[in-house]
Amino acid sequence: MTAVFQRSDRDPQHLDQQRSEGLSAEHPLRDGRTADSALIAAYAGQQPGRRPVWFMRQAGRSLPEYRAAREGTSMLDSCLHPELASKITLQPVRRHDVDAAIFFSDIVIPLKLAGVSVDIVPGIGPVLEKPIRSLEDVRALPRLESEALAPIREAVGLTVAELGKTPLIGFAGAPFTLAAYMVEGRPSRDHLGPRSMMHADPQTWQELVQWAADVSGSFLRAQLEAGASAGQLFDSWAGSLGLADYTAHAAPASQRTLGYVRELGVPLVHFGTGTSELLTVMRDVGADVVGVDYRLPLDEASRRLGGTTPLQGNIDPALLFAPWPVLEAHVRDVLRRGSVAPGHVLNLGHGVPPETDPAVLSRIVELVHSIDPGSSPQQEA
Repeated sequence: MTAVFQRSDRDPQHLDQQRSEGLSAEHPLRDGRTADSALIAAYAGQQPGRRPVWFMRQAGRSLPEYRAAREGTSMLDSCLHPELASKITLQPVRRHDVDAAIFFSDIVIPLKLAGVSVDIVPGIGPVLEKPIRSLEDVRALPRLESEALAPIREAVGLTVAELGKTPLIGFAGAPFTLAAYMVEGRPSRDHLGPRSMMHADPQTWQELVQWAADVSGSFLRAQLEAGASAGQLFDSWAGSLGLADYTAHAAPASQRTLGYVRELGVPLVHFGTGTSELLTVMRDVGADVVGVDYRLPLDEASRRLGGTTPLQGNIDPALLFAPWPVLEAHVRDVLRRGSVAPGHVLNLGHGVPPETDPAVLSRIVELVHSIDPGSSPQQEA
């Protein structure tokens, strides 16, 4: 089984002409609030007035105000309480002056909203009460009804009303990662279960990953329609696959997920970990921007992508604990390498570790904003 991908006709250089096609007149991309923001300009392959930066997993994790807000409330319940989810989403924007908010949620939220019994177990991660092991299990999965997404729409609406000109990024888990959790029943080191299923029982795998694609697509669309100005598909475990398996057994499902939102005209980012060999296929499923993890220098990533694709990334999270001169040199190097791409949004090459000192993130933002977009990042500000 193979899949052949065509480049999306939504070329980033023309994103500004196609922007917000399917959105309401009150959407931030259409009413003028975020259309000219630094983030959206960089995602469209343009040079903004200041270098945009935000951090994956900035909402929560390392912030003391996050821990205070969530005290006594489980992770998934926090995500489904609109006022609390909005409050947490806004916290890093107010503390760090980042150029985007990332919606506070979890990739398994659409599973829970559909009626799948799943929970986030502290110290473990997502755990399903009944892992998916057979075709009968897949066909017994419930549908995600539109009405179940009401708390997501409400939380996004509350957040966007407070953000003003700062864009909100919606996100969803890529179907391979969701399906991998569902087969294993919990996080796994080698993802042997899903990798085995796609070859030993391809029909079950195909129906499962398509189900995951549909719930993720619906989840992402709800966020974008409610006011998010960009979307990110997050594939935590795609790096466990070789190029052939990813192309044949995972990429078509990601393409299906992005198909739920493509006509909305918002910029779409595709990010995975350990995916240096998969970047071209990850773009060609319908992404405008490719997120790059910390393992591959951005100039090499741009070369592999033909020099035509905006990039996001890729500070090594381990260097957040290094002395400031070491971290500053690394940030400047990432900016220099990212400048070869048509557009670049500075981010981590994965998420914020929980032990991170929030002051370090604020200092990175100050540094990035102090460097003129037209100057060399290696020059002193």
